[in-house]
Amino acid sequence: MRLPLLLVLIASPLAAEPPRLALPVDCTPGETCHIQSYVDIDPTDGALDHACGTLSYDTHKGTDFALPDLATMVAGVNVLAAAPGRVQAVRDGMADVLYTEAEDLGGQDCGNGVVIAHPDGWETQYCHLRQGSVAVREGQEVAAGTRLGRIGLSGRTQFPHLHLSVRHEGRVIDPFAPDAAPGQCGAPGESLFETPLPYRSGGLIAAGFAAEVPDYAAIKAGTAAAPALGAKGPALVIWGFAYGSRPGDVMRLTITQPDGTTYLSTEAGIDRQQAQYFRAAGKRIRRGLRPGRYAGTVTLLRDGRPYDSRETAVIVR
Repeated sequence: MRLPLLLVLIASPLAAEPPRLALPVDCTPGETCHIQSYVDIDPTDGALDHACGTLSYDTHKGTDFALPDLATMVAGVNVLAAAPGRVQAVRDGMADVLYTEAEDLGGQDCGNGVVIAHPDGWETQYCHLRQGSVAVREGQEVAAGTRLGRIGLSGRTQFPHLHLSVRHEGRVIDPFAPDAAPGQCGAPGESLFETPLPYRSGGLIAAGFAAEVPDYAAIKAGTAAAPALGAKGPALVIWGFAYGSRPGDVMRLTITQPDGTTYLSTEAGIDRQQAQYFRAAGKRIRRGLRPGRYAGTVTLLRDGRPYDSRETAVIVR
């Protein structure tokens, strides 16, 4: 059975009691995964999330729980039913590949996925599951927390994530602001999630060291960070991988030597809004490095103030 296309309507304030939602992924937002995009509540060609931020894109109709890299996807992260209900539709068999604009998905943008019907006209839809991982069948009754499959890269996506859509009688509901009027952001109110998920307007995904500026593909694959480097290597480079940039943001990159002195400290400016991005800085090695543990700190600054930071380290031999 084909999964329904994601709808474009945003609901008006709720009239029926909505389901309470458990976390639909077996990871910890802000630690082992992050929310990459929220529902777009802007009725124009622009995009706004429920907190009046820009962590969305035009007509986005769900919440994207993203993994840090492809290696984490391959290791396996479960997708879980957010609420009890009956499986209404499933699809499996689509390959886990990076989507390109030239690709015709034939309306199967969701990729491999599951739709669950809940009482009173409510539905949840789970998209971009890993090929061969769907673990439920149509008509099956599931409890909250039932494993539906694993996060993958199927359908219209360029990074591994779960796209969760919530609908009531066919209308898209933002689970973080279910009672907001159409187009309204910043309104107080309780989300549908049983456990509060703090809003983050962007942040760091990963940081690491390398012997040269890494390829972006290696960062997204999870293979860019070196646990050890040679003292005679070509360079000592620190990099940071982040999401949700805004023009004027700054990434500060610092390397501290084994004796505690600063080896490098620099800042890289961000000049445009980007869903994901990375910055790197380093020095060429001319006479060899002092062996030992080199510590790195990557800090994101917004409006001149730190709003996220990651620590990393490498052993130089």
